[in-house]
Amino acid sequence: MANQLDELNPQVMEEDLDTNVIVKKLPAQVGVGSKIFEILLWVCGILPGVIFLFMKINAKKHFDQLQQKIQRNASQIDNYLEQRVMVLQNCARLLDKAIDLDKSTFENIAKFRAGNTSDAETARNELSGQVDTISRDINVAVENYPDLKAHREIADAMQQNMYLQREITAARELYNDTINEWNRDIFAWPTKMIVAAKNGYTTRIPFVASKEIKEKAKGVFF
Repeated sequence: MANQLDELNPQVMEEDLDTNVIVKKLPAQVGVGSKIFEILLWVCGILPGVIFLFMKINAKKHFDQLQQKIQRNASQIDNYLEQRVMVLQNCARLLDKAIDLDKSTFENIAKFRAGNTSDAETARNELSGQVDTISRDINVAVENYPDLKAHREIADAMQQNMYLQREITAARELYNDTINEWNRDIFAWPTKMIVAAKNGYTTRIPFVASKEIKEKAKGVFF
C-alpha cells in the first residue's frame, strides 16, 4: 500500500494558511442507540445496570471537578491580567499620557472572577486584547521618547509588564489544557457523553491570541 502522505512527491502549498479558533460551542448529544444501550444493561441483569449507574455518578463528579479546575485556571489568568492592568496604569501615569485605563476594566475582571457573565471565555479574550493594545501604545510612547528608557520607574514597570505577560501566557496554556480535557471528555461515549448530554454540556472556547498580537506577529522585526 502506498504512503498516504508522500514527502518525496509533495503537493506544495505556496500561500500561508492563517488558522483561527472558531467561536462556536458544540453540544454533547446522544441518540436513540445510547438509550437502548442503557436499557439493555438493565435487561441483562441488575448488576450491569447498577455498575453503569455508579459509572455515571462518577462521570458527573468528574465534570463537576473539571469545572472547578477551569474556574481556578481562569481566575489565575484574571489575577495576572489585573496585576498587568495596574502596572500599565502606573506606567501611563508616569508617561503622563491620556491612555484610557478606567475602572470598567477592573469591573470586567471582577465579573469574570465572580462568574457574572454569560460568555466569560469570549469576554475574557476581548479584555486581554484590550490590555495588549494598551501595552502596545505605552511601548510606542517609550520608543518615541528615548530619554524615558533611562527613567528607573518606567524601566521597572515595563519589566514587570513583560514578566506578567509571560505568566499570562503560561496560565493560558494551563487553562487551554483543561478546556481541551473538558472538550474531549464530553464526547467520550458511552458514560461521559451520556452524562454530558443529560446535563446540557457544550464544548468551551479556548483562550486565543488577540487580533492585535496576531497582526503584530506578521510584521517585520529586523
